[in-house]
Amino acid sequence: MCSIFGILDIKTDVAALRPKAIELSGMLRHRGPDWSGVWSNNKAILVHERLAIVDLENGAQPLINNNRNHILAVNGEIYNHKQLEAALTTDYQFQTQSDCEVILALYQQEGVQFIDQLKGMFAFALFDESDGSYLIARDHLGIIPLYYGYDVHGQLYVASEMKALVPVCKTVSEFPPGHYLSSKEQDGLSSTHTSISESGLKFTRYYNRDWRDYDTVKDAGGDAKLVHDALTEAVRTHMMSDVPYGVLLSGGLDSSVIAAVAQKFAKKRIEDEGQSKAWWPQLHSFAVGLKGAPDLIAAKKVADHIGTIHHELHYTVQEGIDAIRDVIYFLETYDVTTIRASTPMYLMARKIKAMGIKMVLSGEGADEVFGGYLYFHKAPNAKEFHEETVRKLDRLHMFDCARANKSMSAWGVEARVPFLDKAFLDTAMSMNPALKMCGKNADRLETGAPGFGRAGIKMEKHIVREAFADYLPEDVLWRQKEQFSDGVGYNWIDSLVEQAESQVTDQMMLSAEFRFPHNTPQTKEAYFYRTIFEQHFPLDSAAECVPGGKSVACSTPEALAWDEKFSQNADPSGRAMFDVHEQGYTDKSA
Repeated sequence: MCSIFGILDIKTDVAALRPKAIELSGMLRHRGPDWSGVWSNNKAILVHERLAIVDLENGAQPLINNNRNHILAVNGEIYNHKQLEAALTTDYQFQTQSDCEVILALYQQEGVQFIDQLKGMFAFALFDESDGSYLIARDHLGIIPLYYGYDVHGQLYVASEMKALVPVCKTVSEFPPGHYLSSKEQDGLSSTHTSISESGLKFTRYYNRDWRDYDTVKDAGGDAKLVHDALTEAVRTHMMSDVPYGVLLSGGLDSSVIAAVAQKFAKKRIEDEGQSKAWWPQLHSFAVGLKGAPDLIAAKKVADHIGTIHHELHYTVQEGIDAIRDVIYFLETYDVTTIRASTPMYLMARKIKAMGIKMVLSGEGADEVFGGYLYFHKAPNAKEFHEETVRKLDRLHMFDCARANKSMSAWGVEARVPFLDKAFLDTAMSMNPALKMCGKNADRLETGAPGFGRAGIKMEKHIVREAFADYLPEDVLWRQKEQFSDGVGYNWIDSLVEQAESQVTDQMMLSAEFRFPHNTPQTKEAYFYRTIFEQHFPLDSAAECVPGGKSVACSTPEALAWDEKFSQNADPSGRAMFDVHEQGYTDKSA
């Protein structure tokens, strides 16, 4: 990961702002410990903290075009940069081998219209010195974080994490995924793809897809081979790297598939289409958990099966509890599910960095795309199933994307997520949702087919399991969905609940709605996290950047209507699905 920090539409003395910008950007140096760069004039300041992954020698930022009038600070990876460079019609002279410099070339050629051509994860700020305009954009799903705010002088700030904005801004907000902000468009008419923030900024949605509408996909086809081929290509493109990399391997289906596919490409360099040997041909895999955790056992089986150099990292409950305050600071959240899952990931990231690894592939996103959470067993029909996957993708930037990105970047490690590749999403989300359904309302299978414990009822992500049936050990291939915060050891969540009970009194809970009127904590655990968050980020607007609402097993609030028992059992743990989860299953009918 890298970080960007910018001050735009400057109205005060830039000589005084420049050192302040460098100071605030320094709060993000954990994301980019390899180099710092700064550019400024009397209208804008751009600062970049670099984590060198591609073009280690010449890719320092901000990037500047040959004419010295377009300046770019970007956090991210553009996986199709070579194809985009080959298709250019403008005479652009590249100054580096950075995958991100193609953004400058495309801006020179097309203005703001190029953004949806980028396949990758990114957040960038581009300043055009020729006319004093700026362009800010964030990737299609918000894989890369980005925030903005205003100071008392009305100057616009942007930053990869809001901790760099809180000391100076009166308000902070999250930059919407799949949108761009162009200073040239602020005075024009609003279009159907424009949204206006409370501060009056006009954000334009560039990422628009027909598959969001159920009627466009309800009669579509799709099969396991389509999933296999599209995901395989996504993994291959995400392996672009000039530094040692690895894979996160929890032992669940998603990370296991990513690891198994990556191993098939690990011996060749992706950058030259496999024409030369990989610089680091040995693929390392990493798992974390309490000793004896379900994830650790399954991960070891997968690693032995696919042949990675495997690292099993243990932590204790006390080590996890001791890290909670730092986790909330780096993750910038008080969401219970995110903190439960981020803590072991945060601890693992430090060990990964200590081993010299700077980039990892991760399995985030599969559950949103394919309806993999256990509550999807209750989806009443294909339409409801599909609409919930769209809702989950729309909100992923506040949950698993933030967890993967910020947990790793806290220690200068970059996390990449092939399941959220733009081309793969277009393939997987354009399939007939009925092919993805699980549970009693899905199409039945032949008696005796592999599945969740009850012959004939489809498991979650059944089509992914079919697609990669030859890649994994049988018991892992058909392992039931286990949420990461559960799989690291069931005692982890139970201990967090006990810790909160000792810290938060009943009287505190009775007055919770007065102390925290926005997203009022519903449990003592949530209250405990909220108090720590408030100490780190005291702005009311910072608290509003964190999602709220009831959830069962990571559902959206809307999905609680699927089962009348959901509202009485709203807990984000997968074990809350007591009639589906193997550790809580009670319904023997079916």
